Amino acid sequence: MGSGEPRATVIGVATETEAVVTHCAGEGLGAAESRVAGGAASSASNGPLAGVRVIELAGIGPSPLCAMMLADLGAEVVRVDRPGGGPARSAPGKDVTSRGKRRIVVDLKKAGGAEVVVRLAGQADVFIEGFRPGVAERLGVGPEDCWARNPRLVYGRMTGWGQDGPLARSAWHDIAYIAVTGALHAIGRAGGPPQVPVNYLGDYGGGAMFLAVGVLAALWEAQRSGRGQVVDAAIVDGVAVLQAMTYAMLASGTWEDERGVNVLDTGAPFYDVYETADGRYMAVGAIEPQFYTEFVRLLFGTGEPQDLPGQHDRKRWPDLRKRFAARFAGRTQQEWTKVFEGTDACVAPVLSLAQAPRHPHLTARGTYVDKDGVPQPAPAPRFSGTPGAPGPLALPGEHTREVLNEWGLTDIDELLDSGIVVQR
Repeated sequence: MGSGEPRATVIGVATETEAVVTHCAGEGLGAAESRVAGGAASSASNGPLAGVRVIELAGIGPSPLCAMMLADLGAEVVRVDRPGGGPARSAPGKDVTSRGKRRIVVDLKKAGGAEVVVRLAGQADVFIEGFRPGVAERLGVGPEDCWARNPRLVYGRMTGWGQDGPLARSAWHDIAYIAVTGALHAIGRAGGPPQVPVNYLGDYGGGAMFLAVGVLAALWEAQRSGRGQVVDAAIVDGVAVLQAMTYAMLASGTWEDERGVNVLDTGAPFYDVYETADGRYMAVGAIEPQFYTEFVRLLFGTGEPQDLPGQHDRKRWPDLRKRFAARFAGRTQQEWTKVFEGTDACVAPVLSLAQAPRHPHLTARGTYVDKDGVPQPAPAPRFSGTPGAPGPLALPGEHTREVLNEWGLTDIDELLDSGIVVQR
């Protein structure tokens, strides 16, 4: 790809991404820094993690997203898929979490399969796996196996329950982890059941994000100590941390341990969603007095009605909610959007996944892009000097020979002939 070619098309706006890799040379260069200084980084590595090599054992949920984010930021990520693939949640060529990665197929159940992965780990900076505790060790690709080749390796382990505890080896999914941490209990309306917030909260908020932070922190520490370590990222731990403010409010007496009765959980009529005349919704978050005043002024058109209940009169919140609901029901979502957009009323339309990329603000920022014909979120966060960019979507085994050759393996033909590795 030439330096003047765009990495991706921003939905609704034609832009080009200009990536610049900066590096401050110094003593004690780590493996990643040495690769950047020596020009050995992948040509697709433009972001702040240029030169960092990551091995990702294929999995589902948080691990692929974490590895995708590292790839977005310039890391050279090699995803190791199993023959035949695992559980597919995306059609071939549509898996956004595969973007920017190169994918190889290795049969870890064949004699010699684990050795291939360990040889690659010997040249990597980060290793990510999402098996239950003990599985990687049984396969021969556990931390000790990898550290025997590369003591600087950061070994990221992503699970729901963590590496220890009575449930560590139990199978479950996102919904269980947010259930036992109290997070699911807090989501929903008063008098109703808990509402499942897709798997954003557990898998991705409490899982992938904490794995990414942990891996980067351990990588930084390894540059100083010369020793890698295990990063035990458990969804239950991450979700618990996400509730820090809620626990502070609970301890302060400003939060009730009951859903749908608090300011931030639809208990307050000024922090809720309201149906519009066309069956769509507007989201209201007018908490602070100055924002609430602006919200009421625009909602009623003539300022605050004299008989309107006070903002913090909890006994009359049901009446206040009815007044708000009646007003919103009188116009369409588009009409209300025109009323509130660009103001400090803290009101926004509730958009669908298909609508979101066309929102004017998100279009202007390039929050969504179209890459390989697949609409998808752009990399985040943004960097002023070393911006990341979404790479192409990859298929299992697409880069097996290429990666093994670049990483210095000389017995590639034998590995292919034996079925230990597979080229698409």
